Amino acid sequence: MDKRPFFSHLQCRECSRHYPKEAVHVCEFDFGPLEAAYDYEAIAQILTREKISSRAHSMWRYRELLPIENDPSVGLQVGFTPLVPAPNLARYLGVRELYVKNDTVNYPTLSFKDRVVSVALSRAKELGISTVACASTGNLANSVAANAASAGLQSFVLIPADLEPSKILGSLVFGTNVIGIQGPYDHVNRLCSEVAGKYGWGFVNVNLRPYYAEGSKTMGFEIIEQLGWQLPRHTVVCMASGSLLTKIHKSFKEFLKIGLTKPSPFSIYGAQAAGCSPISTAVKNDTEVVRPVPRPQTIAKSLSIGTPADGYYAIRTMKETGGTAEDCTDEEIVDAIKLLAETEGIFAETAGGVTVACAKKLIESGRIPRDESIVLCITGHGLKTQEAIVDKVGEPKLIRPNLREFEALLHHELQTP
Repeated sequence: MDKRPFFSHLQCRECSRHYPKEAVHVCEFDFGPLEAAYDYEAIAQILTREKISSRAHSMWRYRELLPIENDPSVGLQVGFTPLVPAPNLARYLGVRELYVKNDTVNYPTLSFKDRVVSVALSRAKELGISTVACASTGNLANSVAANAASAGLQSFVLIPADLEPSKILGSLVFGTNVIGIQGPYDHVNRLCSEVAGKYGWGFVNVNLRPYYAEGSKTMGFEIIEQLGWQLPRHTVVCMASGSLLTKIHKSFKEFLKIGLTKPSPFSIYGAQAAGCSPISTAVKNDTEVVRPVPRPQTIAKSLSIGTPADGYYAIRTMKETGGTAEDCTDEEIVDAIKLLAETEGIFAETAGGVTVACAKKLIESGRIPRDESIVLCITGHGLKTQEAIVDKVGEPKLIRPNLREFEALLHHELQTP
């Protein structure tokens, strides 16, 4: 890696004040969020398509555009997940061209959160932080636990106590300290801010958030590269805090800025569950004021953030790109999980069901044209949320081990309409 400081400073998204590259995340003047800034002129001089293509198939092939100062030290195998052509689902939805960005197979914990955590923990080690932590609705807890274990860091994950058992198990197995909080995610996040302030731990989505959030850009970088260095025309992204959507947008703008892709129209759309839809509700009401949801009620627990930190910026992003937002019911989520599995063989968690269900509604309403290319971002594996569909997919058919019973069953199945 070129040792020049491509990652130059932190900068307030509101007032543009500069901050040192430390474990801080909020501007002290206007409380605006801080984000990483880069020397794009220097990056453009050395980062070419050929250089990227020559590197290992991981998210770190774009390392000059990530907020670390040295070689990455955590999650070296994370990313570069498949962009899967989805012709069967495209036919079902009546569209010409459809792709699935499949982060259900991300390493090591089967969700896009491995991207953000590998950046946050690599930066935490550079800052000399030995204890890392997070507030999580499940996937982030799994990823912090796994990546901290591999990096030799002590970890704590704070979660709502009513999370899916499979996600709780998916953190406990790594030996982390799992703390269940009696209350919704927003209460968990508030407590984490207090703990971070008192103990100085590296909370990936609190005081390390400027570094953590940048990892999401790699999903956008990969989509462009996998489309032959072209911008996707329409991209549908599920929203919890809204950060993933805004960072995919940032990735598109950065590749344009340094000349790795050519300008072309693109639109980004947000998807939420109806039981926790503060961002999509604001969009539908034509306002940029995001009203909190005090008690989210949806099976899509990974999207159950009632006070989305990046909600305002997600709305601005959708408006700027000509996109919009949609939401869907729990029943529509389950149907969409089954649809994606039955048409393309991809088992998504509930958040992925939200993406597919909302994309379907956006297409049917004409807000996404049927004759243009579409990318659906699927962010986590269905094994993480089996509870949501366990009684919705039928049961195995039981017979004794003889050919007569098998043929009787086969005949019955073939005769059944």
